[in-house]
Amino acid sequence: MNFKTESPGAQFWFVGASYGGSADQTERFLSEGIWENGYTDRYVDLVQAMRPGDRIAIKAAYTRKHDLPFENHGRSVSVMVIKAIGKVIENINDGRRIRVEWTKVEPPREWYFFTHRVTVWRVLPGDWQADGLINFAFNRQPQDIERFCNAPYWRERFGTKLAGSPNRFAWTSFYEAVASALLKYRRDRGPLVAFIEDMSRRLQGMGYLSSDRYADGGGFVRDICPFTVMGLFNRGVTTENRRSIAGELASFLGVTEKVPESFDGVPVLFQMKSWFFPREVDRTRDHIDALWRVFSAGIELADTEDDAARIEFVQAFDDAMRRPLVGWNLTIGLYWSQPWVFASLDRNSRNYIAERLRIQIVASGQNGRSSATDYVDLVRKLRTRFEEVDYPVHSFPELSLEAWRHKVGSGPSEDEIEGRGEEDGETDDGKTAANVDQAITPPPPPTSPYTVKDIVSDGCFLSLVEIEGMLARLRDKKNLILQGPPGTGKTWLAKRLAFALVGARDDSKVRVVQFHPNLSYEDFVRGWRPTGDGKLALVDGAFMEVITAALKEPGAKYVVVIEEINRGNPAQIFGELLTLLEAGKRTPKDAIELCYADADGKRRPVHIPENVFVVGTMNIADRSLALVDLALRRRFAFVSLEPRLGEAWRRWVVDVCKMDPDGAKNIETRLMTMNERIAADLRLGKQFRIGHSYVTPTHVLQEGETRDWFRRVAQTEILPLLEEYWFDASGEPQKAFDTLMQGW
Repeated sequence: MNFKTESPGAQFWFVGASYGGSADQTERFLSEGIWENGYTDRYVDLVQAMRPGDRIAIKAAYTRKHDLPFENHGRSVSVMVIKAIGKVIENINDGRRIRVEWTKVEPPREWYFFTHRVTVWRVLPGDWQADGLINFAFNRQPQDIERFCNAPYWRERFGTKLAGSPNRFAWTSFYEAVASALLKYRRDRGPLVAFIEDMSRRLQGMGYLSSDRYADGGGFVRDICPFTVMGLFNRGVTTENRRSIAGELASFLGVTEKVPESFDGVPVLFQMKSWFFPREVDRTRDHIDALWRVFSAGIELADTEDDAARIEFVQAFDDAMRRPLVGWNLTIGLYWSQPWVFASLDRNSRNYIAERLRIQIVASGQNGRSSATDYVDLVRKLRTRFEEVDYPVHSFPELSLEAWRHKVGSGPSEDEIEGRGEEDGETDDGKTAANVDQAITPPPPPTSPYTVKDIVSDGCFLSLVEIEGMLARLRDKKNLILQGPPGTGKTWLAKRLAFALVGARDDSKVRVVQFHPNLSYEDFVRGWRPTGDGKLALVDGAFMEVITAALKEPGAKYVVVIEEINRGNPAQIFGELLTLLEAGKRTPKDAIELCYADADGKRRPVHIPENVFVVGTMNIADRSLALVDLALRRRFAFVSLEPRLGEAWRRWVVDVCKMDPDGAKNIETRLMTMNERIAADLRLGKQFRIGHSYVTPTHVLQEGETRDWFRRVAQTEILPLLEEYWFDASGEPQKAFDTLMQGW
């Protein structure tokens, strides 16, 4: 059956069967009629979004260079194999397990190009790539390989219709081959250094490597990193010199790819800053090892991109980025090694991305530069946009080339002979080079910075990993809803996530709105309001005010926090802007006109910019509210919060709130017992459990006050809640309350 004949709002899931290097679970899943999420801290919201009737496929993703059914010109191709397909029968709603009616695919079928290597991938129909994948997997239709080969994102590498056209990016194969060949010297750099020293005696432009300083003297470098090696032929010297150095290095490494004729658009190092490490006498012993680590992790990520590879890359990137003489040049080196996978954030590229592509470059890492998370998010975002037919560029090499051609903002200085230079930071001689990043110099740090660690220190009982995961989903999806039972700190956490995303406790960047049944589009977006003289004026609501502010300051993040988002009618309140909430529709080309014209009477299309984020809260125990409609649900990531009683809670209430330690343990036991009773009641369930906020003091308790304080909370807050829960069961609330307070 063609998927288009199925129910509206159909979802299709492509899921992995191994996690973090574990054995393939496909056969077990098929025999038991299940699929399991192998993680407790990832993909929970996605698994909970799976519905009975949804189609699901077990997949595995990898890259391959050989035995492909099309000409791949020796380049790696993303491959996704479909091993089984099925239909969701039941969702256990624990974020871990679903029941599935499986059919094994024999032999497994391979799909090319449009793949996703994260464990859980939700695909929604609506564009030709998604529709093609769905029909391939579930309707056994063939893949239109030629169309994919010639789509904008893949055309320069695999296109057939442009076979007679010049290959603008032939140099990329050479660079990839050099990077791959360098890996074998990661553990033993002696032969590599000896060759480079010998080459420096024969070729011009390499004397800068002879100025190292040791504890017992000085001379040619005695150790070297892979980025500095690739930098040998990527400095501001003549093309002829670059080709000579590249040719000799390739011969030594055994690289057979042709040395590029031209290096147009390839970013180069600033002449005075061609090392990625300080002099030997000044650097830490592991500095060069750290650079080899991120180099290796980047190549591994390009080939596999599984969770373990991503984690290793993030850790290695942040470790390398904090070291002197690395800076933005690290992204240039990664781009040289894998030009189709990584973005170069040299000065011209940063300007082009910010000014021409209108994408914010987040710089929350060391010295006002991007952290690994910032960088990976940017790369992912750009790769998504590259697939759009009308996007200005369709790959990282094309982006780099266009930035070189246009020299947006502060271009390279006139004495740079070829390519582009990175001119900020410390030079190889220990001198300071002028920082010419005028176009996108980060703003001064906020007076009150706010980070994930501050959320924990404020009294959050989630782990740093869990909070960082929420922020990652918010950055990626743009819209996040925190859902959970009452008292789990949804609003409290929503505001602090907003501050952490902004990077400061800055109320001017965070707007809090309460949804309720009487809130309207006119209140939230735009509408007529009475003025003091008895007339009506067209006034922007809270959401349009945030949009306007964000458009004026694209380098800053703005967050709208919506409390109890399901107490209003979100589709009616957002109106036409509901469509534009999608992360993929945050561009001027997707702009639409509002119901009301601007104040001057003109109708100007409006779009929600990239730097506007929405965090909502939702009480899933409120039976007076309807479920969130699918149109809103698919535009938000959902994170479930639960009562957090345990070591972190006890430590907080005892150390900060001065609760009696024995009393804290007693309260914890009583509330956990109560929650077990609520969860087991078929009329209620887990979503009605009582959150930890009810038993977390908001002030410091006096000595001996613990018992009286809990008694007051139980009588005035918990008992009324129980009466609401069991409103139709006479005597049940009091019985539960008596059990809670027995012996207290």
